[in-house]
Amino acid sequence: ERAASLRDEILFRQPESTHYGDCPICCLPLPIDTDKSYLTGCCSKLICNGCYHANAVRELEQKCPFCRHRFPKTDEESDKNLMKRVAASDPVAMRQLGGKCQNEGDYDSSFEYFSKAARLGNIDAHLHLSVMYEEGKGVGKDEKMQMYHLEEAAIAGHPDARCNLGCHEVIDERFDRAVKHLIIAANLGHDKATRALKVCYAEGHVSKEVFAAALRA
Repeated sequence: ERAASLRDEILFRQPESTHYGDCPICCLPLPIDTDKSYLTGCCSKLICNGCYHANAVRELEQKCPFCRHRFPKTDEESDKNLMKRVAASDPVAMRQLGGKCQNEGDYDSSFEYFSKAARLGNIDAHLHLSVMYEEGKGVGKDEKMQMYHLEEAAIAGHPDARCNLGCHEVIDERFDRAVKHLIIAANLGHDKATRALKVCYAEGHVSKEVFAAALRA
């Protein structure tokens, strides 16, 4: 019981920011919308679109604004760079390769790379592993491991993972826990969590004051 209480204390702590952190160029928080940022293929850094555009306008030859290497011009070059980063135990590259294997239907390799990436601290890999344990692809179905990886991603500031936890709690009719998760996700800027909170408010699971505070955040 004490262990469960300590776990909840960690689980329901509001992260300072999302798992994306800040852009390494301008040091402003990265948006949770991945269409508004760019993952470099040379050094596996996620930079905001603003810095990417400013670099593209300034440079005659397109170079990475972080490591200053020339951007790959072909898919073959990109794949070669990816494997270099994987060989260097880059968790972001391992997560990328895991996603590539998954898209190709190689779920065993995908699980292997996601697992390595998660052990090295990649938060997106935890969310991918949660889905794989839920669907039983590349690994046997395991609800305990599914929830473990989902919670690890949420604790680290992954808005999607946090919102998913809230939805799981709604299904289990544990609305007090669901609301806590959804408020944390909404505070991180997750629109789906805000809409889910609105439904909870309409059904009487959230007070007017708590709902208004979540909207202000």
